[in-house]
Amino acid sequence: MITNIKATNIELTEAIKEYALEKVEALTHYFDNIQSADIEVGMDKQNKEKPFFAEVNLGVPGRLIRVSKNSEDLYKAIDKVKDHMKVELEKMKGKMRDKDKDALRNSKGYQE
Repeated sequence: MITNIKATNIELTEAIKEYALEKVEALTHYFDNIQSADIEVGMDKQNKEKPFFAEVNLGVPGRLIRVSKNSEDLYKAIDKVKDHMKVELEKMKGKMRDKDKDALRNSKGYQE
């Protein structure tokens, strides 16, 4: 998996970088064919309640999945993105599995 990380309006410390990379790499447990990950963490000065944000764009075969979350803490925002991305990957995996079952049924000539 090719991973890029970018910080906006904050300094990208080693701790933040490692934390974000660890969370994104954990997503391979839910979907093993992730080709690329673009991570952006930062601070939105316009949003007073939840100024920190994290955004992840995952490149999977045939699709790009994007999730962005805001929070009052940068680490919470990264956790929220990981949790939501997990749900999206599981949903996509389920759809792919259903397609595979339908194709298999059709190739064997089963009637529904």
